[in-house]
Amino acid sequence: MTRTKAIVLRTVKYGESSLIVDMLTEAMGRVSFMVKLSASKKGKMRKYFFQPLHILEIDFDFRANASLQRIRDIRLSVPLCSLPFDHYKLSIALFVSEFVYHATRGEQTNLLLYKYVESSILWLDGVKDGFANFHLVFMIRVSRFIGFLPNTEEYHEGDYFDMVNGCFCVSVPSHGHYLQPAEASKIGLLMRLGYPTMHLCAMSREERNRCTEVILEYYRLHVPGFPELRSYPILKQLFQ
Repeated sequence: MTRTKAIVLRTVKYGESSLIVDMLTEAMGRVSFMVKLSASKKGKMRKYFFQPLHILEIDFDFRANASLQRIRDIRLSVPLCSLPFDHYKLSIALFVSEFVYHATRGEQTNLLLYKYVESSILWLDGVKDGFANFHLVFMIRVSRFIGFLPNTEEYHEGDYFDMVNGCFCVSVPSHGHYLQPAEASKIGLLMRLGYPTMHLCAMSREERNRCTEVILEYYRLHVPGFPELRSYPILKQLFQ
């Protein structure tokens, strides 16, 4: 039996009373589960558990030949106090869960990635304000754990940013995926931001959305099959 912490990324209804749930687990990376919801309130498998970014503790018997695993026992690891109830935070949570679902598809055990995602969720749940740039910092930092963090060490003023190779260059790359110097200069700034300090970087809604679109394009270039995110139009309308 495997016992692990797990973060809910996506749920899909299956039949009348079942869900297919995709989670990022601490012990085994990405795992998909078939969950039959309990008919009574006293049952273990309640729908409440499977909300976006809920942090669970689960027990299951891993079957290597099965595409869907089955949970034997489940409980909340850390109850979220504000994230499921705050309109702004919930919209960010929906975006982040969809983003992580696509960015980590096929990801094997990656303890540092799991710890980063979990600690980020807990930070967002606990903070009261100043979190408008949360998703920007989160997406940039996740690239470190899955292997294509932008290299900012060789940056010089006036450089272009080559999005295919993840580095700065003095001339226009031969392909079409690059940032002009004015936007390229913001890559280093974004990478220096952390959750406690990101509120010091004032952005308009338009600037924030442009940064989001650039980062999403970067992921589409580096993660096979990374799609347009359905939750992004809602996120675009948040904050000023």
